[in-house]
Amino acid sequence: MSSLTARRRHPAAILLVLLLGLVITGGLYAALAPKNADAAPDNSKTVAAGQKLFQSNCASCHGLDAAGGNGGPSLVGVGAAAVDFQVGTGRMPLANPGVQAQRGPVQFSSEEISQLSAYVASLGPGPSIPSKDLTSGGGDIAKGGELFRVNCAMCHNFAGSGGALTRGKFAPKLTDVSGQHIYEAMLTGPQSMPVFNNTNLTPQDKKDIVSFLMNVKTETSPGGWSLGNLGPVPEGLFAWTIGIGMLIGIAVWLGKKAA
Repeated sequence: MSSLTARRRHPAAILLVLLLGLVITGGLYAALAPKNADAAPDNSKTVAAGQKLFQSNCASCHGLDAAGGNGGPSLVGVGAAAVDFQVGTGRMPLANPGVQAQRGPVQFSSEEISQLSAYVASLGPGPSIPSKDLTSGGGDIAKGGELFRVNCAMCHNFAGSGGALTRGKFAPKLTDVSGQHIYEAMLTGPQSMPVFNNTNLTPQDKKDIVSFLMNVKTETSPGGWSLGNLGPVPEGLFAWTIGIGMLIGIAVWLGKKAA
């Protein structure tokens, strides 16, 4: 009986168990490895395609290695979100240099924008393109409105209608901007806009702000004609020009009628 127990506890049995475990692990790795192997070439192809697009459309300003030059800033470390915003809103490629890059027709397809974004992202770590669950609404609208009024309304107006800045610059209106591009603008801080990273505004805070702006687009004006939601200036102008003008006209008409 003791000899049988000794054979069961022989070191060779432990070695056999270890070898069996290695065989099983190797088999699992072999089964899963092809999926991972396929992902890398696809990404490298996307980056390579983006590099070609960059060199033929962007390198004249940003340099062949995207390190800057000829008036264009370095793009190393700006991340995919910055490229998706600038190119996806038609601000880049910049048609004419000016005080501020303005929104225009988009020059690239969605696939080409993804390729350009992947190439710039490969140059250095930076903000990535946000996921759909953060940019499609569904957040706290009331909290988003409060955050927007505290952090954004001084430039973009309380309802996102835009406003003038110094030296010929302006804060664009946000009522016709997608949730993804609004989120990316907060992440990257284009033009004169400050960067709202995840320390300043958490991803949930940004989602709430996007949800508030999406609600503003569809919300009706309870007071009647919104006058572009530009605040008291157009309302006062309307009162002085139209309202008082009508009162003067009525007074003149009554005076003529009495005469």
